[in-house]
Amino acid sequence: MKILAGNSNRPLAEAIAAYLNLPLTKASIKRFSDQEIFVEIHENVRGEDVFVVQSTSYPANDHLMELLICIDALRRASARRITAVLPYFGYARQDRKPGPRTPISAKLVANLITKAGADRVLTMDLHAGQIQGFFDIPTDNLFASPVLGRDLREKYDPKDLMIVSPDVGGVVRARAYAKRVGAPLAIVDKRRERAGESEVMNIIGEVEGHNCVLVDDIVDSAGTLCNAAEALIKAGATSVSAYVSHGVLSGGAVARVGASVLKELVITDSILATEAVRVSGKVRTITIAPLIAEAMNRISHETSVSSLFD
Repeated sequence: MKILAGNSNRPLAEAIAAYLNLPLTKASIKRFSDQEIFVEIHENVRGEDVFVVQSTSYPANDHLMELLICIDALRRASARRITAVLPYFGYARQDRKPGPRTPISAKLVANLITKAGADRVLTMDLHAGQIQGFFDIPTDNLFASPVLGRDLREKYDPKDLMIVSPDVGGVVRARAYAKRVGAPLAIVDKRRERAGESEVMNIIGEVEGHNCVLVDDIVDSAGTLCNAAEALIKAGATSVSAYVSHGVLSGGAVARVGASVLKELVITDSILATEAVRVSGKVRTITIAPLIAEAMNRISHETSVSSLFD
């Protein structure tokens, strides 16, 4: 078993390697003067079970090309099996046609990874579970809920806790969290007027006097979370926090969270934290390295991955 790290989130790859007590495979991932990507692996990988750890986060296209070229290099070096480990799968929000003459980019990216030579995929909290079907190779979709749920139980008393879905589409995810921590469930009903903007319309559930926790898979501009938090406070919530799997946090998202009524935003390290995230007093990061490392170990030893979530 060997672990190859791309440049998207090297600290996470190093933490995974440390958990498994394995060194990272020696390799060079460089760019020519025109930004063309060049990969060279400095170890023998013939017949090895190789895991390529690479989130396709910002800059998404560069990190995706790095992943594809790493997979191709390993395939041509006769690796026995290549697993693409994508803690965050970029393009996942483009999983359907929202209008005429639009692409389904998540399927295109799945095809690229498959054609490059990956034998299987390991990812976490896909934006839509059916994206697993976009891959024609075995795909394991992990859940951050055991990691985030453990932190929730340590921080909050279930008697005063209310799990909240920030939109109707996230109800299944929120219900799973509510069941895990033994708390009731509420839903924010919102109407989105245009891309990137959301307007909270109604709160479904009795949130007055509760410590509300919004749960979601991706926080990008943070507009939805901040609007939902404000609506919950107006509805009588004692406090509002948010637990999100992937902290994309683009543009002024961190500043928006800092200025909002949110008590805290908790994210995982599936995406490398920016400087703004690291210095923010309201954003806290929890590592998923042990979860991913354990899944990789089970894949390598051909044992059950799903039992991680029993």
